[in-house]
Order: sequence, then structure tokens, then C-alpha cells
Amino acid sequence: MNTNCEIIHSYCNRIKRYNFPFDSKELPKNGIYILFEKSELGHELDRIVRVGTHTGINQLIPRLKQHFLSKNKDRSIFRKNIGRAMLNEENDEFIAQWNIDLTTREARKVHEGKINKEYQDLIEEKVSNYIQDNFTFAILPVEEKEDRLMFEARLISSISLCKNCGPSKDWLGNSSPKVKIVESGLWQVNELYKKGIDDRELALLLPQLSE
Repeated sequence: MNTNCEIIHSYCNRIKRYNFPFDSKELPKNGIYILFEKSELGHELDRIVRVGTHTGINQLIPRLKQHFLSKNKDRSIFRKNIGRAMLNEENDEFIAQWNIDLTTREARKVHEGKINKEYQDLIEEKVSNYIQDNFTFAILPVEEKEDRLMFEARLISSISLCKNCGPSKDWLGNSSPKVKIVESGLWQVNELYKKGIDDRELALLLPQLSE
């Protein structure tokens, strides 16, 4: 009997897949994005490596652009974690600076002059290139915020709890300094190993999948 994780993978591998550069006009304004990474397999299909969504109304496309386009790791924890893995893989001491959150004016004032901005820009470019070259995504349209957050959490837990779709030995995430990323095989640390999606919830979500 197929597990719910296998069902999720099967459906998400069947629906329309997007890659960079993507046409925003083709995407819904609200939903859950499912990320796949080149050479990663699970259940003999492309393996889901991240599940994410957005909180604001009609903010799915801006959120995807923060990941794929905006060279600002403090606006995308996904970008930040990709950079961490790259830097950690190379034993690059710049990771200490990369970890600093410069979102607020106060933080920028405190760390002014302490950040190698030119090198940070170089890493941001490297992260963008990696994401744009290696990731594709599918979308599950979900209009309501509460539903999006609930389904996102359930999907993440279902995948992290599955014993049959782990990362390959060459997966970049294996170099992450975040233990939860290494152990889960997912580019995230929240909502892991909690309540997986049940059959009732799965039946509510599946009708939203385009054939």
C-alpha cells in the first residue's frame, strides 16, 4: 500500500513543473510551493526537498522571487541555508558573517563595517546561480492562509517522517551546519517530525492538484 508521502510525491511529480526563469502570469497568487532539486530521487521519482508557502494575501509569486531572484539571504531562509551549506562545505570562515541578520536598521548599524560586502555579494550570486540551475517547483493552489499553513506543516512532517525518500550522498544539504537539514534531507528546520497529513486532509488537498 502506498504511503501518503509516496502519494504526495506521485501527484507533485505529475502536475505542471516550473523552472527558472518562470512566467509569473502562469502561477496562482496563493498556494504552497513544492521544490525539487536536480539529481535527488525519492520513491523512484524526483524527490521533494522543500515545502513552503506565504502568509500575506496574494504573495506566492513575491515569495518565490525572494528565493530565486532577490539577492538577500535575510529575506529568504532557504537562500540563507543554501549559502550556509556552500560555505560550510568549503570550511569558509565567512559563514559567521553570513549568519548575521541585517534586516533591521539597528542590526545594520551595529555591524556596519564588519561585513565584507563584496564577498557577501559574491556568495549571493553563487546562491542564485545554484538555485536557478538546480531547482524546479510545482504549486498546490490554496487560497486561505490558515489552510496553507496547516497543509504546509502536514506535508513537511509527512516527508520528514518517511524512511523511503532520503537524500543522496552528494546532496549539498549534507554539508549544512544545521543538523535538522542533514537528518531530514529537507531544506528546512521547522515542522519536521510532527503530525503527518492524514487521509482526510489529503483528500481535501488532492482536488486542488491540476492533472
